[in-house]
Amino acid sequence: MIFGAILAGGVGTRMNISQMPKQFLPLGDKPIVIHTIEKFLMCSRFDKIYVGVNPEWKLYMKDLIDQYNLDKDLIIIVDGGTDRNGTIINILESIKYDFGDRDDHVIITHDSVRPFVTLRIIEDNITSVLRTGACDTVVAATDTIVTSEDGKVISSIPNRTNMYQGQTPQSFRVNLLYDLYNDLKEEERETLTDACKICVFRGYPVEMIKGEVSNIKITTVSDYKIAIAMVGGKGLD
Repeated sequence: MIFGAILAGGVGTRMNISQMPKQFLPLGDKPIVIHTIEKFLMCSRFDKIYVGVNPEWKLYMKDLIDQYNLDKDLIIIVDGGTDRNGTIINILESIKYDFGDRDDHVIITHDSVRPFVTLRIIEDNITSVLRTGACDTVVAATDTIVTSEDGKVISSIPNRTNMYQGQTPQSFRVNLLYDLYNDLKEEERETLTDACKICVFRGYPVEMIKGEVSNIKITTVSDYKIAIAMVGGKGLD
């Protein structure tokens, strides 16, 4: 079975423009997270779409599902975790509980605040993960990349030809990711905050899927302003 996983458990305050989590901010005529869920609903290959939400915002999320007439038979809302990986693990455990422990289950995880993901990217993730077991959406780095050990002076300038910027979706076989995560030591869990990084750390190959520059993550006020311009609408007053 093929499962979508929208990661909406965050309560980030980096924007400092609202008391609500950024995934619920208005973008044009609807909240950011609704745009994102609707993109996943465009793909007919999903058996279920899980949405991991901070427990304090679950009722609000359910109200939004009703308000925008989304398919409640397809969408399952679960508690988000204390961090990104925690939300993914909660969704993995819900899948196992709801649909059994099967090796052919795959999960397509996606940031709730990347509302401009395309159907092509989602389809490519599904095709790849069914074949390979793990894939990540990336775009080639276009700017010069610099590294710094102290945050003040450049330590090196690596070859940009081999550099890519990670996006989402990130997709995995359910049992693979669940087993890899639970095999980590506690200190490893604290540093390996990216699911694909867990696979790479354990030596499991991760195929790269071509992303899009437009598949932006809305994290800062500047990102939010760009997103508003992209939909040609309005945001938070």
